[in-house]
Amino acid sequence: MTYLIIAGITFLSEYLDSGLGMGYGTALAPILILMGFDPVQVVPAVLISQLFTDIAACISHHKMFNVDLKPGSQDFKAASLLGLMSVIGVVIAVFVAVKIPKKILTLYIGLLVASMGALVLYTTNRPMKFSWKKLMGISLLASFNKGISGGGYGPLVMGGQMLSGVHVKSAVGITAFAEAITCLAGFLIYIITGKAIDWKLTLTLIIFATGAVPVAAMTVKHAPSASLKRYVGIMMLLLGFLTLTKVAGS
Repeated sequence: MTYLIIAGITFLSEYLDSGLGMGYGTALAPILILMGFDPVQVVPAVLISQLFTDIAACISHHKMFNVDLKPGSQDFKAASLLGLMSVIGVVIAVFVAVKIPKKILTLYIGLLVASMGALVLYTTNRPMKFSWKKLMGISLLASFNKGISGGGYGPLVMGGQMLSGVHVKSAVGITAFAEAITCLAGFLIYIITGKAIDWKLTLTLIIFATGAVPVAAMTVKHAPSASLKRYVGIMMLLLGFLTLTKVAGS
């Protein structure tokens, strides 16, 4: 019964992630921990399953022309840049102990995500000119965020791309590409460091999360861009405020 519940939550979390570029790890990891799983079980399982789903999401979004991930395209270059910075961030997260009080860190993440969500909503009907400088800036910020917290990746990268002038549908596919690189790096580091993997949990996540990808990609294909951008902004605001409530309650 427990794994049936996990299957349903996993499907919904990945549907959100592949549809809005965020929500899989942010929603799924805390729920699994609340269900009694150890964080040491949860983190590698989420990383490995997300590697599979992000690859599937890249293929699905590319085939449905939501994003152009052909080598040499602007979308591919943007995804590669974000992926490179993310690898730097995940390596820092695993190997460097950054001594920041948890409450301050949580406050930082909540304020950052909520602010990005507000900016995305503010610019919903305002055309944004593409800028490599802006994208580089958000790549560095995302890398810093990933390096000190290990989470909050999707909301920051999605919002940063849209504020850098990347089309919202392309941003979803680009986020999946960059996050796949991040998850691969994280998975390899877990293997190298000899961490045990809970394969029963991992396989459950892979199967049911992957099943949500084509459904989400189809949703993105047919969703109006302005509405999709608005949903992303609302989701970011909610995630930011939920994070801030943790600070208030601690």
